[in-house]
Amino acid sequence: MALKQQQVLKQTQRLSPLQMQVIKLVELNSVEVEDRIKQEVEENPALETGEGEHQEDPDTDETDTREDTLTQEEIILGDYFSEDDIPDYRLNGSNQKGEQNYVEFSHYDDKSLSDFLQEQIGLLNLNERKQMIAEYIIGNLDENGYLTRDLQSISDDLLFQQQIEVTPLQLEDVLYEIQDLDPPGICARDLQECLLLQLNRHAPTRPVKLAKDILSDYFDEFSRKHYDKIMRLMSITEDDLRDAIHEIVSLNPKPGNSLGGTLQTAMNNITPDFIVESYNGVVSFHLNNSNIPSLKVNRNFSEMLKGYYENKTSMSADDKQAMLFMKQKVDSAKWFIDAVRQRQNTLQRTMEAIVALQYDFFLTEDETQLKPMILKDVAERTGFDISTISRVSNSKYVQTNTAVYPLKYFFSEAMQTHEGEDISSREVKKILKECIDNENSSKPLTDDQLTKILNKKGYVIARRTVAKYREQLQIPVSRLRKKI
Repeated sequence: MALKQQQVLKQTQRLSPLQMQVIKLVELNSVEVEDRIKQEVEENPALETGEGEHQEDPDTDETDTREDTLTQEEIILGDYFSEDDIPDYRLNGSNQKGEQNYVEFSHYDDKSLSDFLQEQIGLLNLNERKQMIAEYIIGNLDENGYLTRDLQSISDDLLFQQQIEVTPLQLEDVLYEIQDLDPPGICARDLQECLLLQLNRHAPTRPVKLAKDILSDYFDEFSRKHYDKIMRLMSITEDDLRDAIHEIVSLNPKPGNSLGGTLQTAMNNITPDFIVESYNGVVSFHLNNSNIPSLKVNRNFSEMLKGYYENKTSMSADDKQAMLFMKQKVDSAKWFIDAVRQRQNTLQRTMEAIVALQYDFFLTEDETQLKPMILKDVAERTGFDISTISRVSNSKYVQTNTAVYPLKYFFSEAMQTHEGEDISSREVKKILKECIDNENSSKPLTDDQLTKILNKKGYVIARRTVAKYREQLQIPVSRLRKKI
């Protein structure tokens, strides 16, 4: 088959650089947007932050009118970015001033678990070799403070990476030294060992001794809540078992969480993207842009570009290259400023629609006032695509008068009562949780019983749906909720 060339005329749809920036900016929260602005200002000399809102430089209009006079040769000399050349930045944006004052509450410990343990290791009477081994073991702890790797694997790693030859038995000696450190239960290899390490620091009362025996000899029975079997095998009374269980449940199953690392710090220090306030029966909201600067095109950069245009006839090849480089940076700055502006407009309109749909909730902050709302409802009200609403709702938070909610919290599926009234699934979850909270702990309600209770209250719901909602609420099955 012979090869041949032919011309084909067809329409294609491609995203412009501005559209690509807007899409990426919309996905980011206010903290990420702030970081992205700082990065863009550092990389683009034509972009700068300002105290006031962005104002178009009058010189840039004249520059734009002369853009068409550039020849094809001059355009080739320019270092313009094509759509495919734009790097996959995590773009961030800024905004204006004039927001209402509010207090942002956050508290966290900036000392990580590793740092805390390293300080204590330095106080132990260990030689240099053991101290290096101890530091390596600490580096293998997970976020909960557990040592999930076996000692043989750690021994092999120390030999290959640190040229330290140590047997698993010698590692265990160092491990015991670390387990004596704070917080109690640290560096345990499983939950059973973690709880026993904590009990070993308690006064040797009868309930504590019984708790140790239960965890040592009947841990499987205890985890499955086979209390009758434990009482029969240990020949103890129900009161004795109750006291022992009280000692066990007072322990911390995740000792590493008592100190925050970088992840824990970030989770505990949430910066809301929207501020919603209710006062005298009126709900108002605004974007949280307190830490985001305004942006504008650098005036000196624009004036230099204007000077190049005025002397275009006498420019050398290097001057043309410099002029087109500067024009590229000015265009990039304008695109970024427009992208930030469009992001803010998109977030404003989306949150305005959510507040309108969930007005009763923001007025009372009563979870039963939440109405069924899906992405499509907000998209129809704003005129945006569903994918845009999905990007806006991702990783964003809303601060109200009493709490901070993820934006996705306000989206829920619809259910119906016997009267045909639409209600939010969150209302059903709240009632389900109330039923479980008020149940007889010695005879917890099964999913079938919970379904019958909800049906009597007028909610049309199946048992499998009740089980799904219970799991979403992270509530265990009735057998594991049983208490004596």
